[in-house]
Amino acid sequence: MSLFSSIKSMFTPAESNSKEPEALPSEEYQGFTITPAPIREDGGYRVNGLITKGEQSHRFIRADMLPSSESCAAEMVRKAKQMIDQQGDGIF
Repeated sequence: MSLFSSIKSMFTPAESNSKEPEALPSEEYQGFTITPAPIREDGGYRVNGLITKGEQSHRFIRADMLPSSESCAAEMVRKAKQMIDQQGDGIF
């Protein structure tokens, strides 16, 4: 980082476009709770969310990128259901 860049960063506001995931409404499936939380990135949204059952949880993140938060959330739920069908409690 150059000296100029360092000085400039002190006087410019922080980027307001947070890349933190925003949790969307959860969905129940076979005793599991699926909570999509798409991550905003350049070019779209990354598939991300949480699968929980009781006290156990599994962070679910994939390389897939989709153009909208809604389509990303739907894809996360679809993939999570598939994972639950295949692995059941083995997810944890």
